[in-house]
Amino acid sequence: MKSHNVIQDKSYAFALRIIKLYQFLIKENEFLLSKQVLCSGTSIGANVEEAIGSQSEKEFISKFSIAYKEARETAYWLRLLKDSNLISERQSTSMLQDCDELIRIIGCIQRTLKAKMDNS
Repeated sequence: MKSHNVIQDKSYAFALRIIKLYQFLIKENEFLLSKQVLCSGTSIGANVEEAIGSQSEKEFISKFSIAYKEARETAYWLRLLKDSNLISERQSTSMLQDCDELIRIIGCIQRTLKAKMDNS
């Protein structure tokens, strides 16, 4: 069932892609970096979910800040996997584009919240 929330949908779809990447990497006997990208890549959506269910504006902002940091970390691991030739250029380009989109959306949400708070 669709949630009708763009960041929620995109972060969930990205987490599914990360899980598939993890499965591919462990089949290739890569266990360390695969675990790192799995943790950070799935954490993005988990923190978005927690933000949506937050009980205060402060908690909402905090969870989106964590999601932003996790997205940036995921981009780092993806670049490292690409540059160490553990994933192909094609795989990395697609994943990094999706990750960059999440970073931009979450960053926009953070800026909007900050502006709202500054105007209050």
